Amino acid sequence: MNLLQHYQNQPPTNEFFLPRKREIPKIDRVNIYGVRGSGKSSLVLDYILEYDIEKILYIDCLDPNLRFTELKPTIISQFCKEQDISLLILDHYDDSIKLDIDIKEIIVISRVNLELVGFKSLEILPLDYEEFLVFERGSTPSTNFNHFLKLGTLPLLGYSSKSITLALKRYFDSKFTYQEQSVLIILAIYQTKHLSTHQLYLHSKERFKISKDWFYLKIKEFVSEGIIYFFDDIYQKGGKKMIMFDFAFGRYLAIGQPFITQFDTMVALSLIKHRVLFKTLGIYGYLTEDSELVVSAPFESEESIWKKSYSKFSLYSKYNIKLVTIVTVTNQYRYNIGDIIFEAIPFYEWSILSDEG
Repeated sequence: MNLLQHYQNQPPTNEFFLPRKREIPKIDRVNIYGVRGSGKSSLVLDYILEYDIEKILYIDCLDPNLRFTELKPTIISQFCKEQDISLLILDHYDDSIKLDIDIKEIIVISRVNLELVGFKSLEILPLDYEEFLVFERGSTPSTNFNHFLKLGTLPLLGYSSKSITLALKRYFDSKFTYQEQSVLIILAIYQTKHLSTHQLYLHSKERFKISKDWFYLKIKEFVSEGIIYFFDDIYQKGGKKMIMFDFAFGRYLAIGQPFITQFDTMVALSLIKHRVLFKTLGIYGYLTEDSELVVSAPFESEESIWKKSYSKFSLYSKYNIKLVTIVTVTNQYRYNIGDIIFEAIPFYEWSILSDEG
């Protein structure tokens, strides 16, 4: 059977899908990109339910049948013309298939933004807290938050019937090469630390054999994909604060990781997903462009935070901070020191309020 005919006759389907905030625009050329496991393919498979399935050709570029078979643009164009196909989807795309294909609509799915001429780029991040709540069956905010902390932000964990550890292991084994896995473990160990790529390389070199050139290139790839983030620091010189894309995955890779590390990562990722621009202010928090300092303090009491705030008042004033938002697990309070407002709010409220803002 012709390979393209096989793809047309047996398109993939979603086993399970719940709506995401981001929607695929109704335009002719789209590049959907994002970290592996963020739900890109599922989003596209849900989108094409609106189409006549006979007019869709879905090609997974990682299909083993393509390893030794070249699909030329002319062959794809001719097949689409003969079969009256109007939408071509190239999943796990790389440049082995050229895009000069004569067809009305193309959706390209990739890990990084390919910046293709004539294409609109759409990034799909893992779940934010509000999206996670769609998957949830908890009856109280605290129950939902505890589940979020346990499951993390990968969509596959939201509906997996397996144990969390087994699901993460399957993700770890299927999505990353052995060398990548070794690097990820190192990254998880040093989650939220201020480090340079060179320091991370030295920590890795102590534990396993690795090429410096390969390591630097892999870190660059991980940053481009969104596996890790480095944040500029306006207070502390030397290195940048590093976090991974999912706090539950980081905990799986480094089981002794402190809770404050997971919580701090959760707060930073929430800012990223709400498209808030920020830098770090040393160990003191995340400073946004709106002069708001976001502080992770899951369990500290109002009295303890007030004492620390008072001692840092001159620092806050130096950086023209107008509002200090203290993100907690359950605590909630508010006070002023001088002209600076301090407000503590539980994560499950703060995250949703940030999204509305």
